[in-house]
Amino acid sequence: MSATATSPKVVSHQEWLAARKQFLKKEKDLTRLRDELGRERRELPRERVEKQYVFDGHNGKQSLADLFGSRSQLIVYHFMFGPDWEEGCPSCSFGMDHTDGALPHLANRDVSFAAVSRAPIAKIEAFKKRMGWHFNWVSSYNNNFNRDFGVSFSKEEMTRNDIYNFGTSGHPGEEAPGFSVFEKSRNAVLHTYSTYGRGVEVGIHTYALLDLVPKGRDEDGLYFPMAWVRHHDRYQDGRLADAAKPYWPSEEASKVQEQKPSSCCAEHA
Repeated sequence: MSATATSPKVVSHQEWLAARKQFLKKEKDLTRLRDELGRERRELPRERVEKQYVFDGHNGKQSLADLFGSRSQLIVYHFMFGPDWEEGCPSCSFGMDHTDGALPHLANRDVSFAAVSRAPIAKIEAFKKRMGWHFNWVSSYNNNFNRDFGVSFSKEEMTRNDIYNFGTSGHPGEEAPGFSVFEKSRNAVLHTYSTYGRGVEVGIHTYALLDLVPKGRDEDGLYFPMAWVRHHDRYQDGRLADAAKPYWPSEEASKVQEQKPSSCCAEHA
């Protein structure tokens, strides 16, 4: 995840090649395991979405079924942007910076994409314009979609350790990240899959590239791993519009926890 404590030795080409080929065996094992997990994921049971969710979108009201457009599959990103926040979560924004380029390729494979946040649509539209994004992004301000899919919590719930990631952990804030996947079958919308915590890294290509370089993600020593992340237009001054940083764990809370790998909310592996 980060720079190693000791510097690797410098060797001849033959020694380098031998070490690299040995490591390649592990990489191939991981590739095969990932393929197998993908197959098993596609075979998981589905559940019917019974509620009729209606979102506020750029062109008016949209149901969950409407988010599919003409396609039969839908990926939803649960974007952390609370109703009272001044801007969307920097970590979620980091993830979504990787999204627009994938849209035509997803569409060609019968997949639509949408982000959902509890912020009012006017705030979403303004922030989306600032970021230069084009993906569909709708507001769940007037429905319980975020709560029902385990990514919005009351202050009372935040004191518990069983509210996030299918009841396996707590969460430090009122909003949390995740992906949920849906399928349209005849007149029904089916929920096929959701992933939270580090599961959202599947959409962050920058991390995949950082994992290739000598320093890795280089996040050791930060008060939480993604503390370095800023909106892509704020790396020069580092400014955050929300001084209270509602999208990140507090520095005090992080000091009493063992540092864990990155996610939009770093406490959750």
